[in-house]
Amino acid sequence: MLNQQALDALKGKKALLAFSYGVDSTALFYLLEEKGVEFDLALVNYNSRKNSLTEELEARSLAAKFNKQIYVKSLNLSLQNLSNFEKTARDLRYQFFDEICLEFNYTHLITAHQLNDLFEWFLMRFSKGSGLVNLVGMSVVDKRQNYTIVRPLLDTSKDEIKAFLHSQKLKYFIDSSNSNTKFERNFIRESFSDKFVAKFSSGVKKSFEFLRSEKDILEGEFIYQDSEFFIVKNSPNAMNLIDKAAKKFGVVMSQKQRLEAKKECVISAKFSISYTKDRVFIAPYITPVMTKKFKETCRVKKVPKLLRGYISTRQKLLEFF
Repeated sequence: MLNQQALDALKGKKALLAFSYGVDSTALFYLLEEKGVEFDLALVNYNSRKNSLTEELEARSLAAKFNKQIYVKSLNLSLQNLSNFEKTARDLRYQFFDEICLEFNYTHLITAHQLNDLFEWFLMRFSKGSGLVNLVGMSVVDKRQNYTIVRPLLDTSKDEIKAFLHSQKLKYFIDSSNSNTKFERNFIRESFSDKFVAKFSSGVKKSFEFLRSEKDILEGEFIYQDSEFFIVKNSPNAMNLIDKAAKKFGVVMSQKQRLEAKKECVISAKFSISYTKDRVFIAPYITPVMTKKFKETCRVKKVPKLLRGYISTRQKLLEFF
């Protein structure tokens, strides 16, 4: 059930599992244990449902039973604000993961995204109008700015996951908010994706394998990249690689942000996008104090203004101008 590429990526690494005690993360917990993968747990309790505290306490108990460290963040997030609950919850969740990985030196974050999630994303993007790169969405292994995200269940359907849990008689919890079809994702899941994947799971899996290969070809390659600085050829396909770089900063750009990114801008207060005639530069957005000499050098070399703060901390990068 677990993707071999994902297992290879986790060998000998310090990993953190994003855990909720729901269907997917519970199955992944036991499957990783079965494979001998070492990992600790991170759980966000939104306190949005009556069972939230029970699930947190059970997760703590499970961690103790298997001698694992568990990091818990308790929030108070209301389900009443349906318009932005999912986005707010995701942003807070990944902010917490970022903090834990940085503070305790975890190099890999494991998430329990599975085939149905991948198809849901596809349908949500398809319904709004998207190109191939955005339709494909998640990858099995996805390098981010501070850690690598690994998704071992991405080729496994929800039905297969449930069958595993039931065959092993393993305990898990059902998130009641997942049945609220006022959330777009839940509506797509209930109305279309789960039924389709249940009937055509092998074909859906194979299609995504082909799509991922074609996505790599369409995206092209960075002229230069390291953990936080990227250079892209300024071409009609540049947005594909800008999207890819954005994800490494933990940002999945919206359609509005993609329009903003067609010219110099700062996205989510995290990174800047700058243009020259033939190149696009993506880098962390910072505003340090710069010397007059450095500012003059940037003016002469025509370094884009939004990029200068970052370049001032890594002046070797001036060689690209």
